[in-house]
This record gives sequence, C-alpha cells and structure tokens, in this order.
Amino acid sequence: MSVNYGSKRVVVGAHYGLRDWLSQRVTAGLMALFTLVILAQVIFTKGPIGYDLWAGIFSAQWMKVLTFSVIVALAWHVWVGMRDIFMDYIKPVGVRLLLQVFTIVWLVGCAGWGIQVLWRL
Repeated sequence: MSVNYGSKRVVVGAHYGLRDWLSQRVTAGLMALFTLVILAQVIFTKGPIGYDLWAGIFSAQWMKVLTFSVIVALAWHVWVGMRDIFMDYIKPVGVRLLLQVFTIVWLVGCAGWGIQVLWRL
C-alpha cells in the first residue's frame, strides 16, 4: 500500500542554479576588485586627471590583462543574468531565442570594442 503525500512535482529546466549563482558572485567579486584597483590608482596619483593619467594607468601589461579579464567577466555576468531573466519571464520560445541571440551579438560587440580600445593604448 502506498501513501500519496501530494502530487508528483515535475522539475524542468536546465538546472543552472548553483553554477549561475557562483559565476555571478565570482565575476562580481572580480569587478569589485578591479574597481578598487582603479580607485586606488586615481586617488594616489598626483596631478590632474586627464587622458595622460588614464592612458598611464592602463598602459602597464598587468593592467591590460586585468582589464581584459574584467571585460570578459562583465560580459559573462551580463549574459548569465539576462539569460536567467529571459528563461523566467519570456515564455514564447521563438521570442526568447531571438532575445538571447541579440544579447550574445551585443555582448560580443561591446566586449570586442572594449578590448580594441584597451589594446590601442
């Protein structure tokens, strides 16, 4: 004899929960660290804040690598958040797919532009 304690729940979805949560926290932490590094460099640099100061901050190779990492982290952070929003609130599959493709193209374009600006310094 079996006892039914309620209806069986059908769980659907991609099961991204923990991985998405963790990637959001790691990328946010990297962006916060980057912000603190930039603030420290601006605060402890003497003289007027202009193009020369900014170019000097981003001209070091370690800063270019850190900035590149932050650009990639920012794109990933935005992608995870937007994908979750689309999966939660956009029910028609075609509309959701169109929005996801547009978001990917937009993020790749923005990241490419950011990297192009960075490596021109």
